[in-house]
Amino acid sequence: MRYIGCHLSASNGNLAMVRTAQEIGANTFAFFTRNPRGSKAKAEDPADCAAAMEELKKLGFGKLVAHGAYTMNLCTADPDARKFAAGVLCDDLRRMASLPGNFYNFHPGSHVGQGTETGISQIVDALKKALAPGYPVTVLLEAMAGKGSEIGGKFEELKDIIEGVGSNQVGVCLDTCHIWDAGYDIVNDLDGVLQEFDRVVGLDKLCALHLNDSKNPLASHKDRHECIGDGNLGLATFEKIINHPVLAGLPMILETPNELPGYAREIALLRGLEK
Repeated sequence: MRYIGCHLSASNGNLAMVRTAQEIGANTFAFFTRNPRGSKAKAEDPADCAAAMEELKKLGFGKLVAHGAYTMNLCTADPDARKFAAGVLCDDLRRMASLPGNFYNFHPGSHVGQGTETGISQIVDALKKALAPGYPVTVLLEAMAGKGSEIGGKFEELKDIIEGVGSNQVGVCLDTCHIWDAGYDIVNDLDGVLQEFDRVVGLDKLCALHLNDSKNPLASHKDRHECIGDGNLGLATFEKIINHPVLAGLPMILETPNELPGYAREIALLRGLEK
């Protein structure tokens, strides 16, 4: 079973997202827990969450991959902003308890001159606090392109965060554009990249994928997403990903530059590559 979906708007609630996903041929999806460019979150609706969970079960959906706000930087040099980001993380995980058993993915952050070691330490501290209540959610570190002072552009950095937190509630989401831009050649050596991830982090920690083609060449460290098959990764790479035995059961979330009709076409395209 391939679980393929895309980012959906949460503005009309969780149950509405499930129904939209079904309409476009998806059997998983992602959504932002709050304004992705800000911090404001919708009022909670327990009845809507319960109805959505029931519908997900009935339809046989895969796990959802919620996404934290882009502005949430757990390792910024500004202590007040760092404290605020940590508070947002805690609140997001508490909210995710209403959708138990799903994933919460976020960008680890940028150390903005403090250094990678300091940044990782700050991320670890924030995660330990946020995970302390034991909410039924697994937190995913998104692998990044490594631009500027981003943390997460190397598998070793993800490993250090996971080991520092020391919790089985922490995993990884690999973004195809990001890891290509970071220098991992999934076009010519997908097996080799997965073997390296297994050696450094462990495939047991790989929980989800973001499927994006890239506008950039290998190791460009730029992070510019392209529609599936229209970038430097190419359709053949996604055929290998969709059918790889290690990856085939993971939720695969499209983050390509599309609206719903485009996502529906890409979902159908990817399903057509299944063997």
